Amino acid sequence: MLEATILDQVRSIFQPLEARYTFHITCNPEHEQAGEMIDFLNDIASCSDKLSCQVTETDEPKLEFTLLKEGKETGIKFRAVPGGHEFSSLLLAVLNADGKGKNLPDEGIGRRIKALQGPIHLQTYVSLACTNCPDIVQALNAVALLHPHITHDTIDGAVFQEEADALKIQAVPSVYANGKQLHVGRGSLGELLKKLEDTFGSLPQENAAPVLREFDVLVLGGGPAGASAAVYSARKGLRVAIIAERIGGQVKETVGIENLISVPRTTGSQLADALRTHIEHYPIEIFEDRKIERAELQGKEKKVFSGGGETFTAPAVIIATGASWRKLNVEGEAEYLGRGVAFCPHCDGPFYQGKHVAVIGGGNSGIEAAIDLAGICRKVTVFEFADTLKADQVLQEKAGSLPNVEIFTSSQTTRVTGDGEKVTGIRIKDRITNEERDYPLDGIFVQIGLAANSAPFRDALETTPTGEIKTDAFCRTTLPGVYAAGDVSDVPYKQIVIAMGEGAKAALSAFDDRIRGIA
Repeated sequence: MLEATILDQVRSIFQPLEARYTFHITCNPEHEQAGEMIDFLNDIASCSDKLSCQVTETDEPKLEFTLLKEGKETGIKFRAVPGGHEFSSLLLAVLNADGKGKNLPDEGIGRRIKALQGPIHLQTYVSLACTNCPDIVQALNAVALLHPHITHDTIDGAVFQEEADALKIQAVPSVYANGKQLHVGRGSLGELLKKLEDTFGSLPQENAAPVLREFDVLVLGGGPAGASAAVYSARKGLRVAIIAERIGGQVKETVGIENLISVPRTTGSQLADALRTHIEHYPIEIFEDRKIERAELQGKEKKVFSGGGETFTAPAVIIATGASWRKLNVEGEAEYLGRGVAFCPHCDGPFYQGKHVAVIGGGNSGIEAAIDLAGICRKVTVFEFADTLKADQVLQEKAGSLPNVEIFTSSQTTRVTGDGEKVTGIRIKDRITNEERDYPLDGIFVQIGLAANSAPFRDALETTPTGEIKTDAFCRTTLPGVYAAGDVSDVPYKQIVIAMGEGAKAALSAFDDRIRGIA
């Protein structure tokens, strides 16, 4: 079933395994994918003498397998044949169970996971074509491995369509905890852990004394700007830490990148991996899956606080926290998130095959989304707030040539409408006539740009009306020793190549200020 070259790679990956693992398959032999699952897992098991398969037949309509370590449950179950983007999730589940995965949580995050109050049964509904789903699946599999009272099922929504329909799932990944929706869409381990803590609480931790970590430079954010700032700072011989939700940042969610000079084409995932590889060439400490809760930026020693009692200090702080997808902030949007309101056409577009959807936003991302969705959906309607589209002319021409794409400018979204279970339409105000009109449709893809992730710093630093941190030509902010770079700052043109340059500039400015005794 799997190609010989892939099996050779799997053999190499699993060569260091120490414990014995079993794929315990439970399936109805009449299920149309039962044979596929058994053949698939037998192929994987053939790659190591530490792997085996066990099949239990049932009359129930089951198609699933659990991962056993030395005959004991690990808490990980797949109700799917984990091909596509979830293939790596299966391999990592085994490696992490053996303590050899590269994305295992560090001690600080592990302590928070183990403190969660269980029992918790997690279920993640995925699409094998979704590029965001593996991040969620791999994070929650790690949670299940570390906590004896937490289990995690990965469920292919296409295979268990009736189940997904009963839950009104229209976006993936969709995470449920003890039967209630916990999370929808892209996310990180840090974000998921915070939601689990807020929902279920945490038990008092042993040895829970606050942890103080001291450095010369703190880089907040792991995207292109943060990676660049960290590398340039480390090359000066400074003790550098990156505190980030994930390495790669927003870049990891970009499907295709064709304007990074000297690299004709890459993907966001590949670039994120390359950033990590470059960072790891230097003695830079990475504290991933952290969300900055607050910061004290006055005085000589700056302090940054993340969850779990960790405090980071340094005389220099480079803020490179990037930006997040901007929301409409209209009535009905939050209520129907994941039930008709979506942000990723690549992940959630297949849910709307043959249906009518709207794309909000006429920039490059909006028009690209409309073009992609036009190949799936019956009809795509684009609403742009401004009087003209902002997308590149070549994209406008392509969208205009598609018979099932219509475009309206001067259109303001005022409300998302629904029937209590899913989106049924959108209300649009014509900005020229001030008339409002309801458009019946099945889904809404929001593509209106990004908002700066500057909330923890706005009380201390001067920002623009849209929340971007104000900087001078050297990336200095209004406080000595504090610098900002990339999309979180007010630098014009939010591009990867610009963010990288700004990160380098911020690091050089911080070093220059250090040797001059300015900060």
